[in-house]
Amino acid sequence: MSLFRTILLVALVAGIATGVASAAVHLFTTVPLILKAETFEGGEAAPAAEVQADAHAHASTEAHSHAAGAADDHHHDPEAWSPADGFERNAFTVVASILTAFGFGLLLVAATELKGGLSGWREGVLWGLAGFAVFTLAPGLGLPPELPAMPAADLMARQLWWIGTALATAVGLALLVYGRSPLLAALGVLVILAPHFVGAPQPDSHDSPIPEALHHSFVVASVAVSFLFWVLLGGLSGWLRPRLGAPAA
Repeated sequence: MSLFRTILLVALVAGIATGVASAAVHLFTTVPLILKAETFEGGEAAPAAEVQADAHAHASTEAHSHAAGAADDHHHDPEAWSPADGFERNAFTVVASILTAFGFGLLLVAATELKGGLSGWREGVLWGLAGFAVFTLAPGLGLPPELPAMPAADLMARQLWWIGTALATAVGLALLVYGRSPLLAALGVLVILAPHFVGAPQPDSHDSPIPEALHHSFVVASVAVSFLFWVLLGGLSGWLRPRLGAPAA
């Protein structure tokens, strides 16, 4: 029970700090790009507050748009409920970011406990980089971050490929790091590459009103923010684990 409380506490504290920081960074990086893209979607730009609330659906760690279905095929229901502009919408953005960081923090800290727990921030950063590779880098090679008004393949197909790619990357990295033979290392590489040999689902047409330069800037900004997210989450988890937790089993 003590170890379970440790996992929750470390993930909660690290998740809150990471979530607040990533929400703030999104406001100044991906949100302005989404605002520009909105002008190509409905003929006029959406309110800045609404764009900020949508930032995590389009950019955060790609888990939001491809794994959890938050992108909703890039269509917005005008009659669907949404938070009011201003403080309410900004608060929902921060809460969503914190919950996302807390969820990933639980996965990260629980996984590290299988090998005895994190010993410091440096080890935490390494685990954070692994999380970045699993949840952002590998899936993003086939399904890069998408802006509103961009074409996309079937949502369910994208979700399944995204989840399969993340799982394959995690298993492959584990074989590479903890495998005790060259054969296991080679198997790890094949497992990582397998989803990319299959290929990510693609739309029937890639024609888009979004300028290529705008999409490129959005991809770069999204990946950079995700990199910061995972390094911060891993580093904080590693720093907090020895200070807040009981010795690992």
